Formats: sequence, C-alpha cells, structure tokens
Amino acid sequence: MVPALRYIRGACGPALGGFPGGFSSAGRPGRSWPLCQGGRPASTRSFDVVVIGGGIVGLASARALILRHPALSIGVLEKEKDLAIHQTGHNSGVIHSGIYYKPESLKAKLCVQGAALIYEYCKQKGISYKQCGKLIVAVEQEEIPRLQALYERGRQNGVQGLRLIQQEDIKKKEPYCRGLMAIDCPYTGIVDYRQVALSFAKDFQEAGGFVLTNFEVKDIELAKESPSRSKDGMKYPIVIRNTKGEEVQCQYVVTCAGLYSDRISELSGCNPDPQIVPFRGDYLILKPEKCYLVKGNIYPVPDSRFPFLGVHFTPRMDGSIWLGPNAVLAFKREGYRPFDFSARDIMDVIIKSGLIKLVFQNFSYGVNEMYKACFLSATVKHLQKFIPEITVSDILRGPAGVRAQALDRDGNLIEDFVFDGGVGDIGNRILHVRNAPSPAATSSLAISGMIADEVQQRFNL
Repeated sequence: MVPALRYIRGACGPALGGFPGGFSSAGRPGRSWPLCQGGRPASTRSFDVVVIGGGIVGLASARALILRHPALSIGVLEKEKDLAIHQTGHNSGVIHSGIYYKPESLKAKLCVQGAALIYEYCKQKGISYKQCGKLIVAVEQEEIPRLQALYERGRQNGVQGLRLIQQEDIKKKEPYCRGLMAIDCPYTGIVDYRQVALSFAKDFQEAGGFVLTNFEVKDIELAKESPSRSKDGMKYPIVIRNTKGEEVQCQYVVTCAGLYSDRISELSGCNPDPQIVPFRGDYLILKPEKCYLVKGNIYPVPDSRFPFLGVHFTPRMDGSIWLGPNAVLAFKREGYRPFDFSARDIMDVIIKSGLIKLVFQNFSYGVNEMYKACFLSATVKHLQKFIPEITVSDILRGPAGVRAQALDRDGNLIEDFVFDGGVGDIGNRILHVRNAPSPAATSSLAISGMIADEVQQRFNL
C-alpha cells in the first residue's frame, strides 16, 4: 500500500562517464547523444521517464525507478555541469535519527526508515560514515520540559537507543559540554552526502540510465502535431527544452528541483504554490587545535515554532568541527555569500510568498539571527552555553548552505514533504517533489521508494 501523499491541485564531481553537452550511460563507452537545436534530428533522445534535478533526492529516485523498471529508458537532467552541488553539497552531513518530527508525519516515518537504509547502503558500497551519536542538551531549567517532550516524541517515532541522561553522564559523553539534562541519541551519524549521491548516480548509470548535465530547463510543453513528429509525439508527448534550445522528449516526468521546485512546477502548468523561500545558513569552523572540545554532535533543545534546529556542533568526516548554521533570508536562491543578490528571486519572495507575514510574526527571531550572522561574538556567546571554553579566537568563518523552504501565502512554513500532481495533458504525466526539507538527505532512499511506488501507481508503469 502506497503511503498517502500530500497533493496540491491546480541540482559533485563531473557527470559520471559523461560528455560535455551529451548523454552518458555506463556500459556504453564513447557514446553520446546530440540534442535538438531548432528542428528535431533523428538522434534526439526520447525517454520513458525523465527526472529533473541531479541532487540526492533526484538521483535516489532515478536509481529506484530504473532498478524497479529496468526495461524503461530513464534520464536525469541537471542544470549544473556537476551533480549534487547545491543543497546536497552544502549541508552538515548529519544522518538524522528521526527524533524531531511529528509522530505519524511523513518526515518522521521517512527519516527513521531512511537512516536505516543509508547506513545499510554505505556498508554495502564501502562509503565511510561514523555513527558518532548526538546529545540534545538542555542548558536552562525551562528547556527541560521541552526536552522530555522531545524524548517521548522520539520514542513514538521508533528511534533506536534513546535515553535521558543527567549532568554526570553528559560529561562522560562530552567532557567539555555543560548541561542540566540531555537526550543521548546514539543512532545519529555523519557522512559525506555528496559522495552518497554520486554513488546513486553510478548505480543509476550502471543499470542503463542516462545523465545529462548543463541542461537548465526552460520550457515543458506538449509535442506539436506534425507528420514528422506524430509517431514520437504520441509515444513521447512531453517536450523538455533547455536555455540553449536543446530538447528531449518523454512520456512522464518526476521533478526534484529543490530551490527551483516552484518554478519548474509553474513551467509545467501546475500549481506555483507553495513558493520557495531561500534561507542561508552560515557555518563557523572550530580551529584544528580546538577540535578536541567536541566528540560527537551537540544540539540545543529546538524551538518548536521554527523548522530550524538551532546552532549546533557537528563533526565532519574530514575531522573538522562545524558550528552552526544560523538561518537568515538569502537574497538569491543560490546565494551562498551574504551579498549575493538576484532581483527576480527577491521580487518573487516578496510578491508571491507569505514572507512579509512570516517576518511580522517572527520579527525578533529574525533580527536575532541577522545579528548573529553579522557578529561572531554573538554566536560564540550562544555556543559558550554548551562549551564555555570556546572563544572568538577559536573559530573561523566557514561555508554556507541555502535551504529551500516552502512557504504558503499566509506566512506558514511548510514543514512536511509535499508531493504535487497536476491536471491536463501535461499535469497528468508529472509528479512534483515540491518540498523536501531536512532531513531529505537522510530520508533520500526512503523518499525514492515512495516516489517509485507513486510513479508506478499514477502512471501505470
């Protein structure tokens, strides 16, 4: 039985085995597929299913589809020259356990399932990971009831190995961390998700799938009726065209477009809501000589009013320690630097989304996040609540990521996964992944199984 999906009616390294501007498929060395520019040459490639988006969710979904339907021709379209370089390549690398999410929600179910699947996949493929655990630490008396409620939520979600611990046990796990009480979550781990995503791409190509990079989707339309196109137009009725005028044709489309999920949906004639609002998260890095202060993940007790988990301490696979992230509005959908700016992105956020309402509802929170983004001392003061030994001289500014946060027109953050169909000749052949927030990377294999189930059922594959 396919789990109920939520419906709204109405994108590393080089491409694996690829050729610039052409298709690639493992097992087909030296073979590339030229695309149509203007007219349609006989070599234009057609697919049974096209997946738009070469991030971890898109690649996992393409992999799941081709493993389940090996006779189908399946292609992945990615607008960048490399795979998995945006949200997949700019996150903390945490394998989440599923403790935070509302019981019975898709987030909770998919995270718990996904974590188990990611660990198993990494073991099978020899991908390095560390199950280093996590402490969620209450440093103020008023946080303890929220911590206890979170513990009960984790138990309801079926998270393995949870226990509440007191100050003395906190010190045993994290000698430099102070706290009144904590949840010990041993099932949490870390991994390089870009490495995982590229492994998904390799699996996909080895099974006969095609990857096309440098393909930024501009139009999605029905094939035109004409004598020269009627045969393919009936079998492959959807034409996907890029910004260079190149095109592919297909029967069905799955979109996993991340920061551009609303725009891709709108291109296909489907509902543009919910709109995507980009939030930048800036990380700090603990200097190497101070990394001994942190052994595993250390998280604050989250504020249930926000989907962000707060500034935390995260070990990385390379041995470094990241501190963060904060959460501030990005002025560009792929704006990893504070002054990156796109007039179109900002106008869309202001006019089409409920951002203004969100700002008024959470004004003090937003101001505080902006202040911490500008002044290291403010962030360090927060971090010292957990590890008092940390000073401003111990940290460096690090990388940033941009989170695709779906927002409705009333200013409400959409916290769960959203899968969206459409109506009409195109809409009936498309499944949109409209909101795949954290923990989407952890949940990617579980999400891909659900998407494969829904594609099979919806399109009668």
